[in-house]
Amino acid sequence: MTTPLETCTAGTSGAALSAEAAVERAVAVAGRLTDMECIGLFSAAGRILAVAPVSKIAVPPFNNSAMDGYAINHATLVGQGPWTLPVLGSVVAGAPVTVPLTDTPAAMRILTGARLPENFDTVIMQERCERIGDLLTFSVLPQRGENVRLAGEDVSFASTLLSPGCVLTPERLSLLAGAGAATVSVFRKLRVGVVCTGLELRQPGEDLAPGQIYNSNGVMVQATLSALGWIDLIDFGTADDDRARMRDIFAEAAGACDVLVTTGGVSAGDEDHVAAAFLEMGGMLDVMKVAMRPGKPVKIGRLGDTLFAGLPGNPNAALVALRYILLPALRAMAGIADFGTFWSAVRLDEARGKRRGRTEFAPFRTLNRAADGVPVISILGPGSSANLSALAAAEGFVKLPADLEAVAPNMPLDADYFPRAT
Repeated sequence: MTTPLETCTAGTSGAALSAEAAVERAVAVAGRLTDMECIGLFSAAGRILAVAPVSKIAVPPFNNSAMDGYAINHATLVGQGPWTLPVLGSVVAGAPVTVPLTDTPAAMRILTGARLPENFDTVIMQERCERIGDLLTFSVLPQRGENVRLAGEDVSFASTLLSPGCVLTPERLSLLAGAGAATVSVFRKLRVGVVCTGLELRQPGEDLAPGQIYNSNGVMVQATLSALGWIDLIDFGTADDDRARMRDIFAEAAGACDVLVTTGGVSAGDEDHVAAAFLEMGGMLDVMKVAMRPGKPVKIGRLGDTLFAGLPGNPNAALVALRYILLPALRAMAGIADFGTFWSAVRLDEARGKRRGRTEFAPFRTLNRAADGVPVISILGPGSSANLSALAAAEGFVKLPADLEAVAPNMPLDADYFPRAT
């Protein structure tokens, strides 16, 4: 459902949506891309799979040795050990196998990954046998098929490898490569524009005049989005608190972007012109106010084919709105099947009060682990939406549910961990 211009007050009136309802609306209004492209595997890291790939071969494509040792034909071993067998030759990975066929007990030296010779079905670990010259002696009879990887035991021929809507991680790309794929069909990247508003903003490195601050939000938002392989960023820079300038940016973004993200100017202050300029351009708002702290004044809507996300100006509030309202919508829009936030179980170290009826998000660090292995966390900072040092020190955000008016020590809670640097 959208809100027409004549009834919207840019978030100054009306009941706030719950955080869950805001996400549902954001996902619904975002829609979904359908444009696809075919690219090589070496360019596909972080992209979103559009068409399910099918294996061109079985994996492994032939029976092979799981370790260095000696290949034998299990059925030829009779009686009680020890057994002494002639060694007919050796087989290495990637080399053709030329072994005379024999029904008599014999062994072949074989290395890990090498194709198992015909008529051989078992591999004895080299540590469990003794070789003197061309004779191999061992005392323990292995199980038939021991230390052998069978053809197709990992992936069968013509099987579906991955489901559409998954992000192509290095591990998934390895599967595609191993199954013979050279290219993959992916959804095109989302074109996301970012503009930060505020007369007080200056870029890092510039001199500050009295009353001015550095544009930390621009760095934070762009760094968050640029880490996603399915997004192309367009930097619109900064804009003063000027309604006409914002209208120009909306007009430009409508022709260039799938999504326009702004920071600042979405509250109800005298110089907060972003939402008003958006509506004057014919935009429609679906989310105007959310019952959460921080991030209450976040705006979500559409201007033609462009999704609009107006994030608050305070860094904590901007990051919370970005991670828990906007990012699920962007994931869904880009084609990711599992677009929700991944929450992990934690417990809080001490009691904490909160206002019932709103969801609260707080930066945290892990103190230790409880006896059952669940992390015990501590909330950082004094609670200010503008606290940068707490964000920098945090491992993530913990969510305090709306139906609580206090959190007891050791109460189970959900936490979202920030991506870890590797």
